[in-house]
Amino acid sequence: MGDVDGLRTPPPYLPAHGLLVGRSAVVTAAAGAGIGGATARRFLEEGANVLVSDAHARRLKESAQALVAEFGAERVTALPCDVTDEAQVRELFATAESAHGRLDVVVNNAGLGGTAELVDMTDDQWDRVIDVTLGGTFRCTRAALRAMKAGGQGGVVVNNASVIGWRAQAGQSHYAAAKAGVMALTRCAALEAAAFGVRVNAVAPSLAMHPHLAKVTTGELLAELTEREAYGRYAEPWEVANVVVFLASDYSSYMTGETVSVSSQHA
Repeated sequence: MGDVDGLRTPPPYLPAHGLLVGRSAVVTAAAGAGIGGATARRFLEEGANVLVSDAHARRLKESAQALVAEFGAERVTALPCDVTDEAQVRELFATAESAHGRLDVVVNNAGLGGTAELVDMTDDQWDRVIDVTLGGTFRCTRAALRAMKAGGQGGVVVNNASVIGWRAQAGQSHYAAAKAGVMALTRCAALEAAAFGVRVNAVAPSLAMHPHLAKVTTGELLAELTEREAYGRYAEPWEVANVVVFLASDYSSYMTGETVSVSSQHA
């Protein structure tokens, strides 16, 4: 990897290094080909046992079947979960501990976007994005910290934020507010969790392409966002997942309360 022209295409997929061997992890919104799915796969490649979750039961089943076929049923568990439902969140974390014996890492990837100018935005549009993206992260972080504190073995929480939590974009007031909230939640939770040996960090991707994003975003907007990237391309979901692996591993042992930008956007 040398000049910028050489970075306009993704680098080769990196081999695993056993960074999460023996760990038990939960990854929300892990169905499909987005960041959650890429993270679940990378965690399995790095040696973790993984409980994958998603609000879309059919897509989750398909994703889980593919992972089981590759990594084995003893290492992959799946459970549908709507992160806006506290009872389902509690069941998710109880299942994680019963299936894999412990809880070491939680990746809060679930989120919901949308585009609406503020003058036209309805209360329902605002509430739904906030409840899934920020409220869901809150519920799952709370459940994770309760389980990790009780377990007494420490742990790691990695939240999925977004560069839009720092940067303005028209039509994204609800999503930007939610992601900025995720960053603030990450900082505050990290201070509290340090007392019982748990680290809480976040990633803030700029533009990671996956099929769902292509369905809900216009080609014109995607082209505009891609032009803002210094490398002239969007990130592959697994490139974001690599940073999540780093934050989940002991290589980031002194980091907590941080939000790591996974972006090549011009300043």
